[in-house]
Amino acid sequence: MAVEVGPRDSGSSPSETPLADGAAGSPVSEGSATGRLSIEHMSAYYGAFCAIRDLNLEIVPQAVTAIIGPSGCGKSTFIRTINRMHELVPNARVEGSVRLDGEDVYGPEVDPVSLRRVIGMVFQRPNPFPTMSIYDNVVAGIRLGARRPRAELDAIVEGSLRRAALWEEVKDKLRQNATALSGGQQQRLCIARALAVEPEVLLMDEPASALDPIATLRIEELLGELRRLYTIVIVTHNMQQAARISDVTAFFTMDEGRAGYLVEVGPTRQMFTSPTEQLTEDYITGRFG
Repeated sequence: MAVEVGPRDSGSSPSETPLADGAAGSPVSEGSATGRLSIEHMSAYYGAFCAIRDLNLEIVPQAVTAIIGPSGCGKSTFIRTINRMHELVPNARVEGSVRLDGEDVYGPEVDPVSLRRVIGMVFQRPNPFPTMSIYDNVVAGIRLGARRPRAELDAIVEGSLRRAALWEEVKDKLRQNATALSGGQQQRLCIARALAVEPEVLLMDEPASALDPIATLRIEELLGELRRLYTIVIVTHNMQQAARISDVTAFFTMDEGRAGYLVEVGPTRQMFTSPTEQLTEDYITGRFG
């Protein structure tokens, strides 16, 4: 289900990164990568339990899509299916297709580790690598690949921290342990770490829920800056946050068997003022359930 959003200045696109570990190392769709995600008839399971059923959703690039809905409706499971983190759970599986720029991310030729560089993830609680410095946290993903000159790594660290709005706060203490940072700074460091490998898509699972109001505001301001460069999908329980930061909102709920499903999706302003479905209106206005 496609949703059109107003045009925005996209800035310069992040570099393309291959999904598969092919010998040639060619990008997914050379010259045409946009970060557009298309989910068709996707169902996700934990063993016999269906957590999400028959989901169809198109996520537009270079915009923020908020995923809202009651606890247990599969929001976090959904974003984890996008970069194949769902399959790390024993007995978990996915049916249907998830496509990035037309390529099935569950295709047999796609390397999941490479995929997670193209589709990055930021978790609910900040998770910097505790034994590493701020500098080493940022370049951790880069160092998994080919060796880079120190000057190039330095430039990547500065650029990533600037994009994560953290450079001015840490530029004089890059060799300090990352756990010395505040919670909000740690979360922005995790965002910088995800950006360092130049992804197309950034997935966020309630990234501000463990932060104080000031740190939350800083994360929201950061998303407003990043939306012009990346496709961002964010799970949030905060209706005001979804209304403030997103271009598109998708509302999930669950059926009697507790399988999550998509009720409707649309431009955020429309979803919060005149949704099509009564279920959506009831949830947004607090009359749900």
